Amino acid sequence: MTFNGAFTALVTPFSNGVIDEESYRKLIEWQIKEGIEGLVPCGTTGESATLSHAEHAQVVKICVDQVKGRVPVLAGSGSNSTKEAIELTKVAKQAKADGALLITPYYNKPTQEGLVAHFKAVAKEVSIPLILYNVPGRTCVNLLPETLGRLFREVPEVKGVKEATGNLSQVSEVLEYCGPDFIVLSGDDFTVLPTLALGGKGVISVVSNIVPDKMSMLCRSFRNADLGKAQDLHFELAPLCRAMFLETNPGPVKTSLGLMGKIKTELRLPMVRMQSNTEARLKDILGKAGLITLKK
Repeated sequence: MTFNGAFTALVTPFSNGVIDEESYRKLIEWQIKEGIEGLVPCGTTGESATLSHAEHAQVVKICVDQVKGRVPVLAGSGSNSTKEAIELTKVAKQAKADGALLITPYYNKPTQEGLVAHFKAVAKEVSIPLILYNVPGRTCVNLLPETLGRLFREVPEVKGVKEATGNLSQVSEVLEYCGPDFIVLSGDDFTVLPTLALGGKGVISVVSNIVPDKMSMLCRSFRNADLGKAQDLHFELAPLCRAMFLETNPGPVKTSLGLMGKIKTELRLPMVRMQSNTEARLKDILGKAGLITLKK
């Protein structure tokens, strides 16, 4: 399996406080039918921070089972505890995921040396392809390009990064330090096209939960050298990308899927339903995109 193209950072559907397996399987099946190129269970969008370890394992296993090898599954397995990250990465491997997405430790703010030691410790215990996840806006630590270069050289399991700084200069430096064999996936829906132009391989996307066909088509168009089509899709998706962050992710995307009839709009505390004013703005954007029918 290769980690190229559009991967969806899947939501985790809940019903009355527990995982809604039926809706989750249907969502996965719809994603594949619509042309998505990979799936990521148990990431930030999947509310991994509030899943128990048993639920985390359940979500990954359901995803792998439903996919049945048709697209790669990159299972979230990160933690701010190295010991816990090792255990969650073992879960990913035991479930036969194709790789693991490993966020930088959050809250405890390790140094660059601490980050190297953390990822080396995980790779030593669990040999599985690793995509590292750099999102300083949530973790308060930036995995620097030089550090990524070192990890790519010294740790065979490290295959790439989900780069969610929104900083194209950093994306460029990552590719400069790591070379063309290193997999750079955009972690921001706004920067997919420019990341591809710099030499990135794709995206781990929030908005593709609701428009998997559009985001996968954007990546395919670029690969097929149809830059005009890729640019058109970039601008077509822009309002939806903004809408997914009217409030903290995954609030808007889960609300959108609920309005589309794909899942129940249920979040787990401390995440709550959207404010009425922002939900109204979201509905307007979804209606204009043809994803829901607005009441007259």
